[in-house]
Amino acid sequence: MDRPLVALVLAGGTGTRLYPASRSDRPKQFLPLGGDRSLLAETVARADFADHVVVSTRPAFTDDIADHAPDAEVVVEPAAKDTGPALVYATHRIAASYDDPVVVVLPSDHHVGDGFAEAMTSGARVAADTDSLVAFGVEPTRPETGYGYIEPGADRDDARDLAAFHEKPDAETAARYVDQGYLWNAGMFAWTPEALFSAARDSPLSPLLDALDDGDADAGFAAVEGVSIDYAVMERAADAAVVPADFEWDDLGSWDALERIVDADEDGNVALGDDPVFVDAADNVVATDGATVSLVGVSDLAVVAWGDRVLVVPKEEAQKVREVVSRLKRKEMF
Repeated sequence: MDRPLVALVLAGGTGTRLYPASRSDRPKQFLPLGGDRSLLAETVARADFADHVVVSTRPAFTDDIADHAPDAEVVVEPAAKDTGPALVYATHRIAASYDDPVVVVLPSDHHVGDGFAEAMTSGARVAADTDSLVAFGVEPTRPETGYGYIEPGADRDDARDLAAFHEKPDAETAARYVDQGYLWNAGMFAWTPEALFSAARDSPLSPLLDALDDGDADAGFAAVEGVSIDYAVMERAADAAVVPADFEWDDLGSWDALERIVDADEDGNVALGDDPVFVDAADNVVATDGATVSLVGVSDLAVVAWGDRVLVVPKEEAQKVREVVSRLKRKEMF
């Protein structure tokens, strides 16, 4: 592919389900989870398949990006309004900075395995050759209720038609999706700026695009609501494709994900941080930034001690941590 390939790394979220390690002033992309480097630094390092790396973030996090991605260009969203406005804005900036680029979108909080770079370059090639909006769909390894799903359609040369997106399902529906060959929605995309802007013209993000063309990003962000790129653009697009990816993948969205990327002891306990003490305890996840945690006679819990906060939750209820954060936000304690 003779067009410049730009990896656009999204680093503007907070990661509410990883509370209390993740807080309003300490988003999860700046944390090392399962490695020595932060999630953002790991993401930028594996974006070496691209010619250029651009990190998109919100104003509150701008000063911290250089500590994790010193060689990347930084694009600062005028306001935090979810992935739809952020990606239209960042792609608009990229289109102005590079000659006829192809963009690959990477969230900054994923764990991936071998084959990642090859899948990304394949998706970028599909986007360049077909002018389709491309999503990456990961082959499921289990019926997961914490992920959205992509329903693939007819075969293409190196992709499939994207028939539909499906929201996070219940357990029975997730099992059916896996049986029917649906893919996990990895939140990674590839497109040319022209293809994205054409689709965005017929979406709720059209006022933002008009304002960006007029050089007034602040007015554009004020004119639109916060909305995901999936809902605003991808689900409405007339021409969208999905590239199946079979590399190991996890979005590290909740504490139970640690047991899929960190080695467990003989009783199935997983520890991140200082060594905890386990007595007659099995299949637990413990994460700490310094406190010594002891578990006695319990199983299937996630216990997190970070700073001055402690979280205890059954692993199967880990997705509900966002409800804790909602209550803390109302108290201005997040």
